[in-house]
Amino acid sequence: MLAAEKNILVVEDDASLAEWISDYLLDHGYGITVANQGDYALAMIAEEEPDLVLLDVMLPIKNGFDICKEARIFYKGPILFMTACVEDGDEIRGLEVGADDYLTKPIRPKVMLARINALLRRSSDDNVQQQLIFGSLVLNAVTKSVLIDEQPLKLNANEFDVFWLLASKMGEVVSRADLIVTLRGIEYDGFDRSVDNRVSRLRKKLTEAKCHPYEIKTIRGKGYLFCREDTPQ
Repeated sequence: MLAAEKNILVVEDDASLAEWISDYLLDHGYGITVANQGDYALAMIAEEEPDLVLLDVMLPIKNGFDICKEARIFYKGPILFMTACVEDGDEIRGLEVGADDYLTKPIRPKVMLARINALLRRSSDDNVQQQLIFGSLVLNAVTKSVLIDEQPLKLNANEFDVFWLLASKMGEVVSRADLIVTLRGIEYDGFDRSVDNRVSRLRKKLTEAKCHPYEIKTIRGKGYLFCREDTPQ
């Protein structure tokens, strides 16, 4: 099981098959919603924002190809087609309109679960934020690098980690205790000033690099805030 309460929308007009799929996925920790015809499916994708859509191709009123094509205008999650067709042309058409993978009927439960887990895992990896961009300020989590006006800012790993954490919480105050737990993996004892030293060095480097209009503010009694210079405390 990947993670409890990932939500899957099952779009299938065969009531017995939809029930069987739903029961199987519920047993493996997923939340399930069912749509039994195509025109309902689009509205439900927009309203429910499921983590994955399990989509039959042959549906009444609107078929799976059309649903997938229209859904891709606003839906970025994985779409897994189910079809009794085994023609290459159908599979190619499905991929062209935005499907991520195919299941052929009769559905094999373990194969279905493996495909769903793989697509959700891939989707989760794709959603991990790797860059933060604030005008001419760019932080890259993969290379642990910072650019200001396309010029590299020299930071050590500790300084980058605290900068990334504060920048990812742009506009929110981050407490000293939260910084220490996240960055050092220990509880704040009320005396540890290691994070303060990192912030102090980072703030000095940002000032020297003229990182306008952004700065790190100290919010007395609360923590640190990464924000625009004109943000009121």
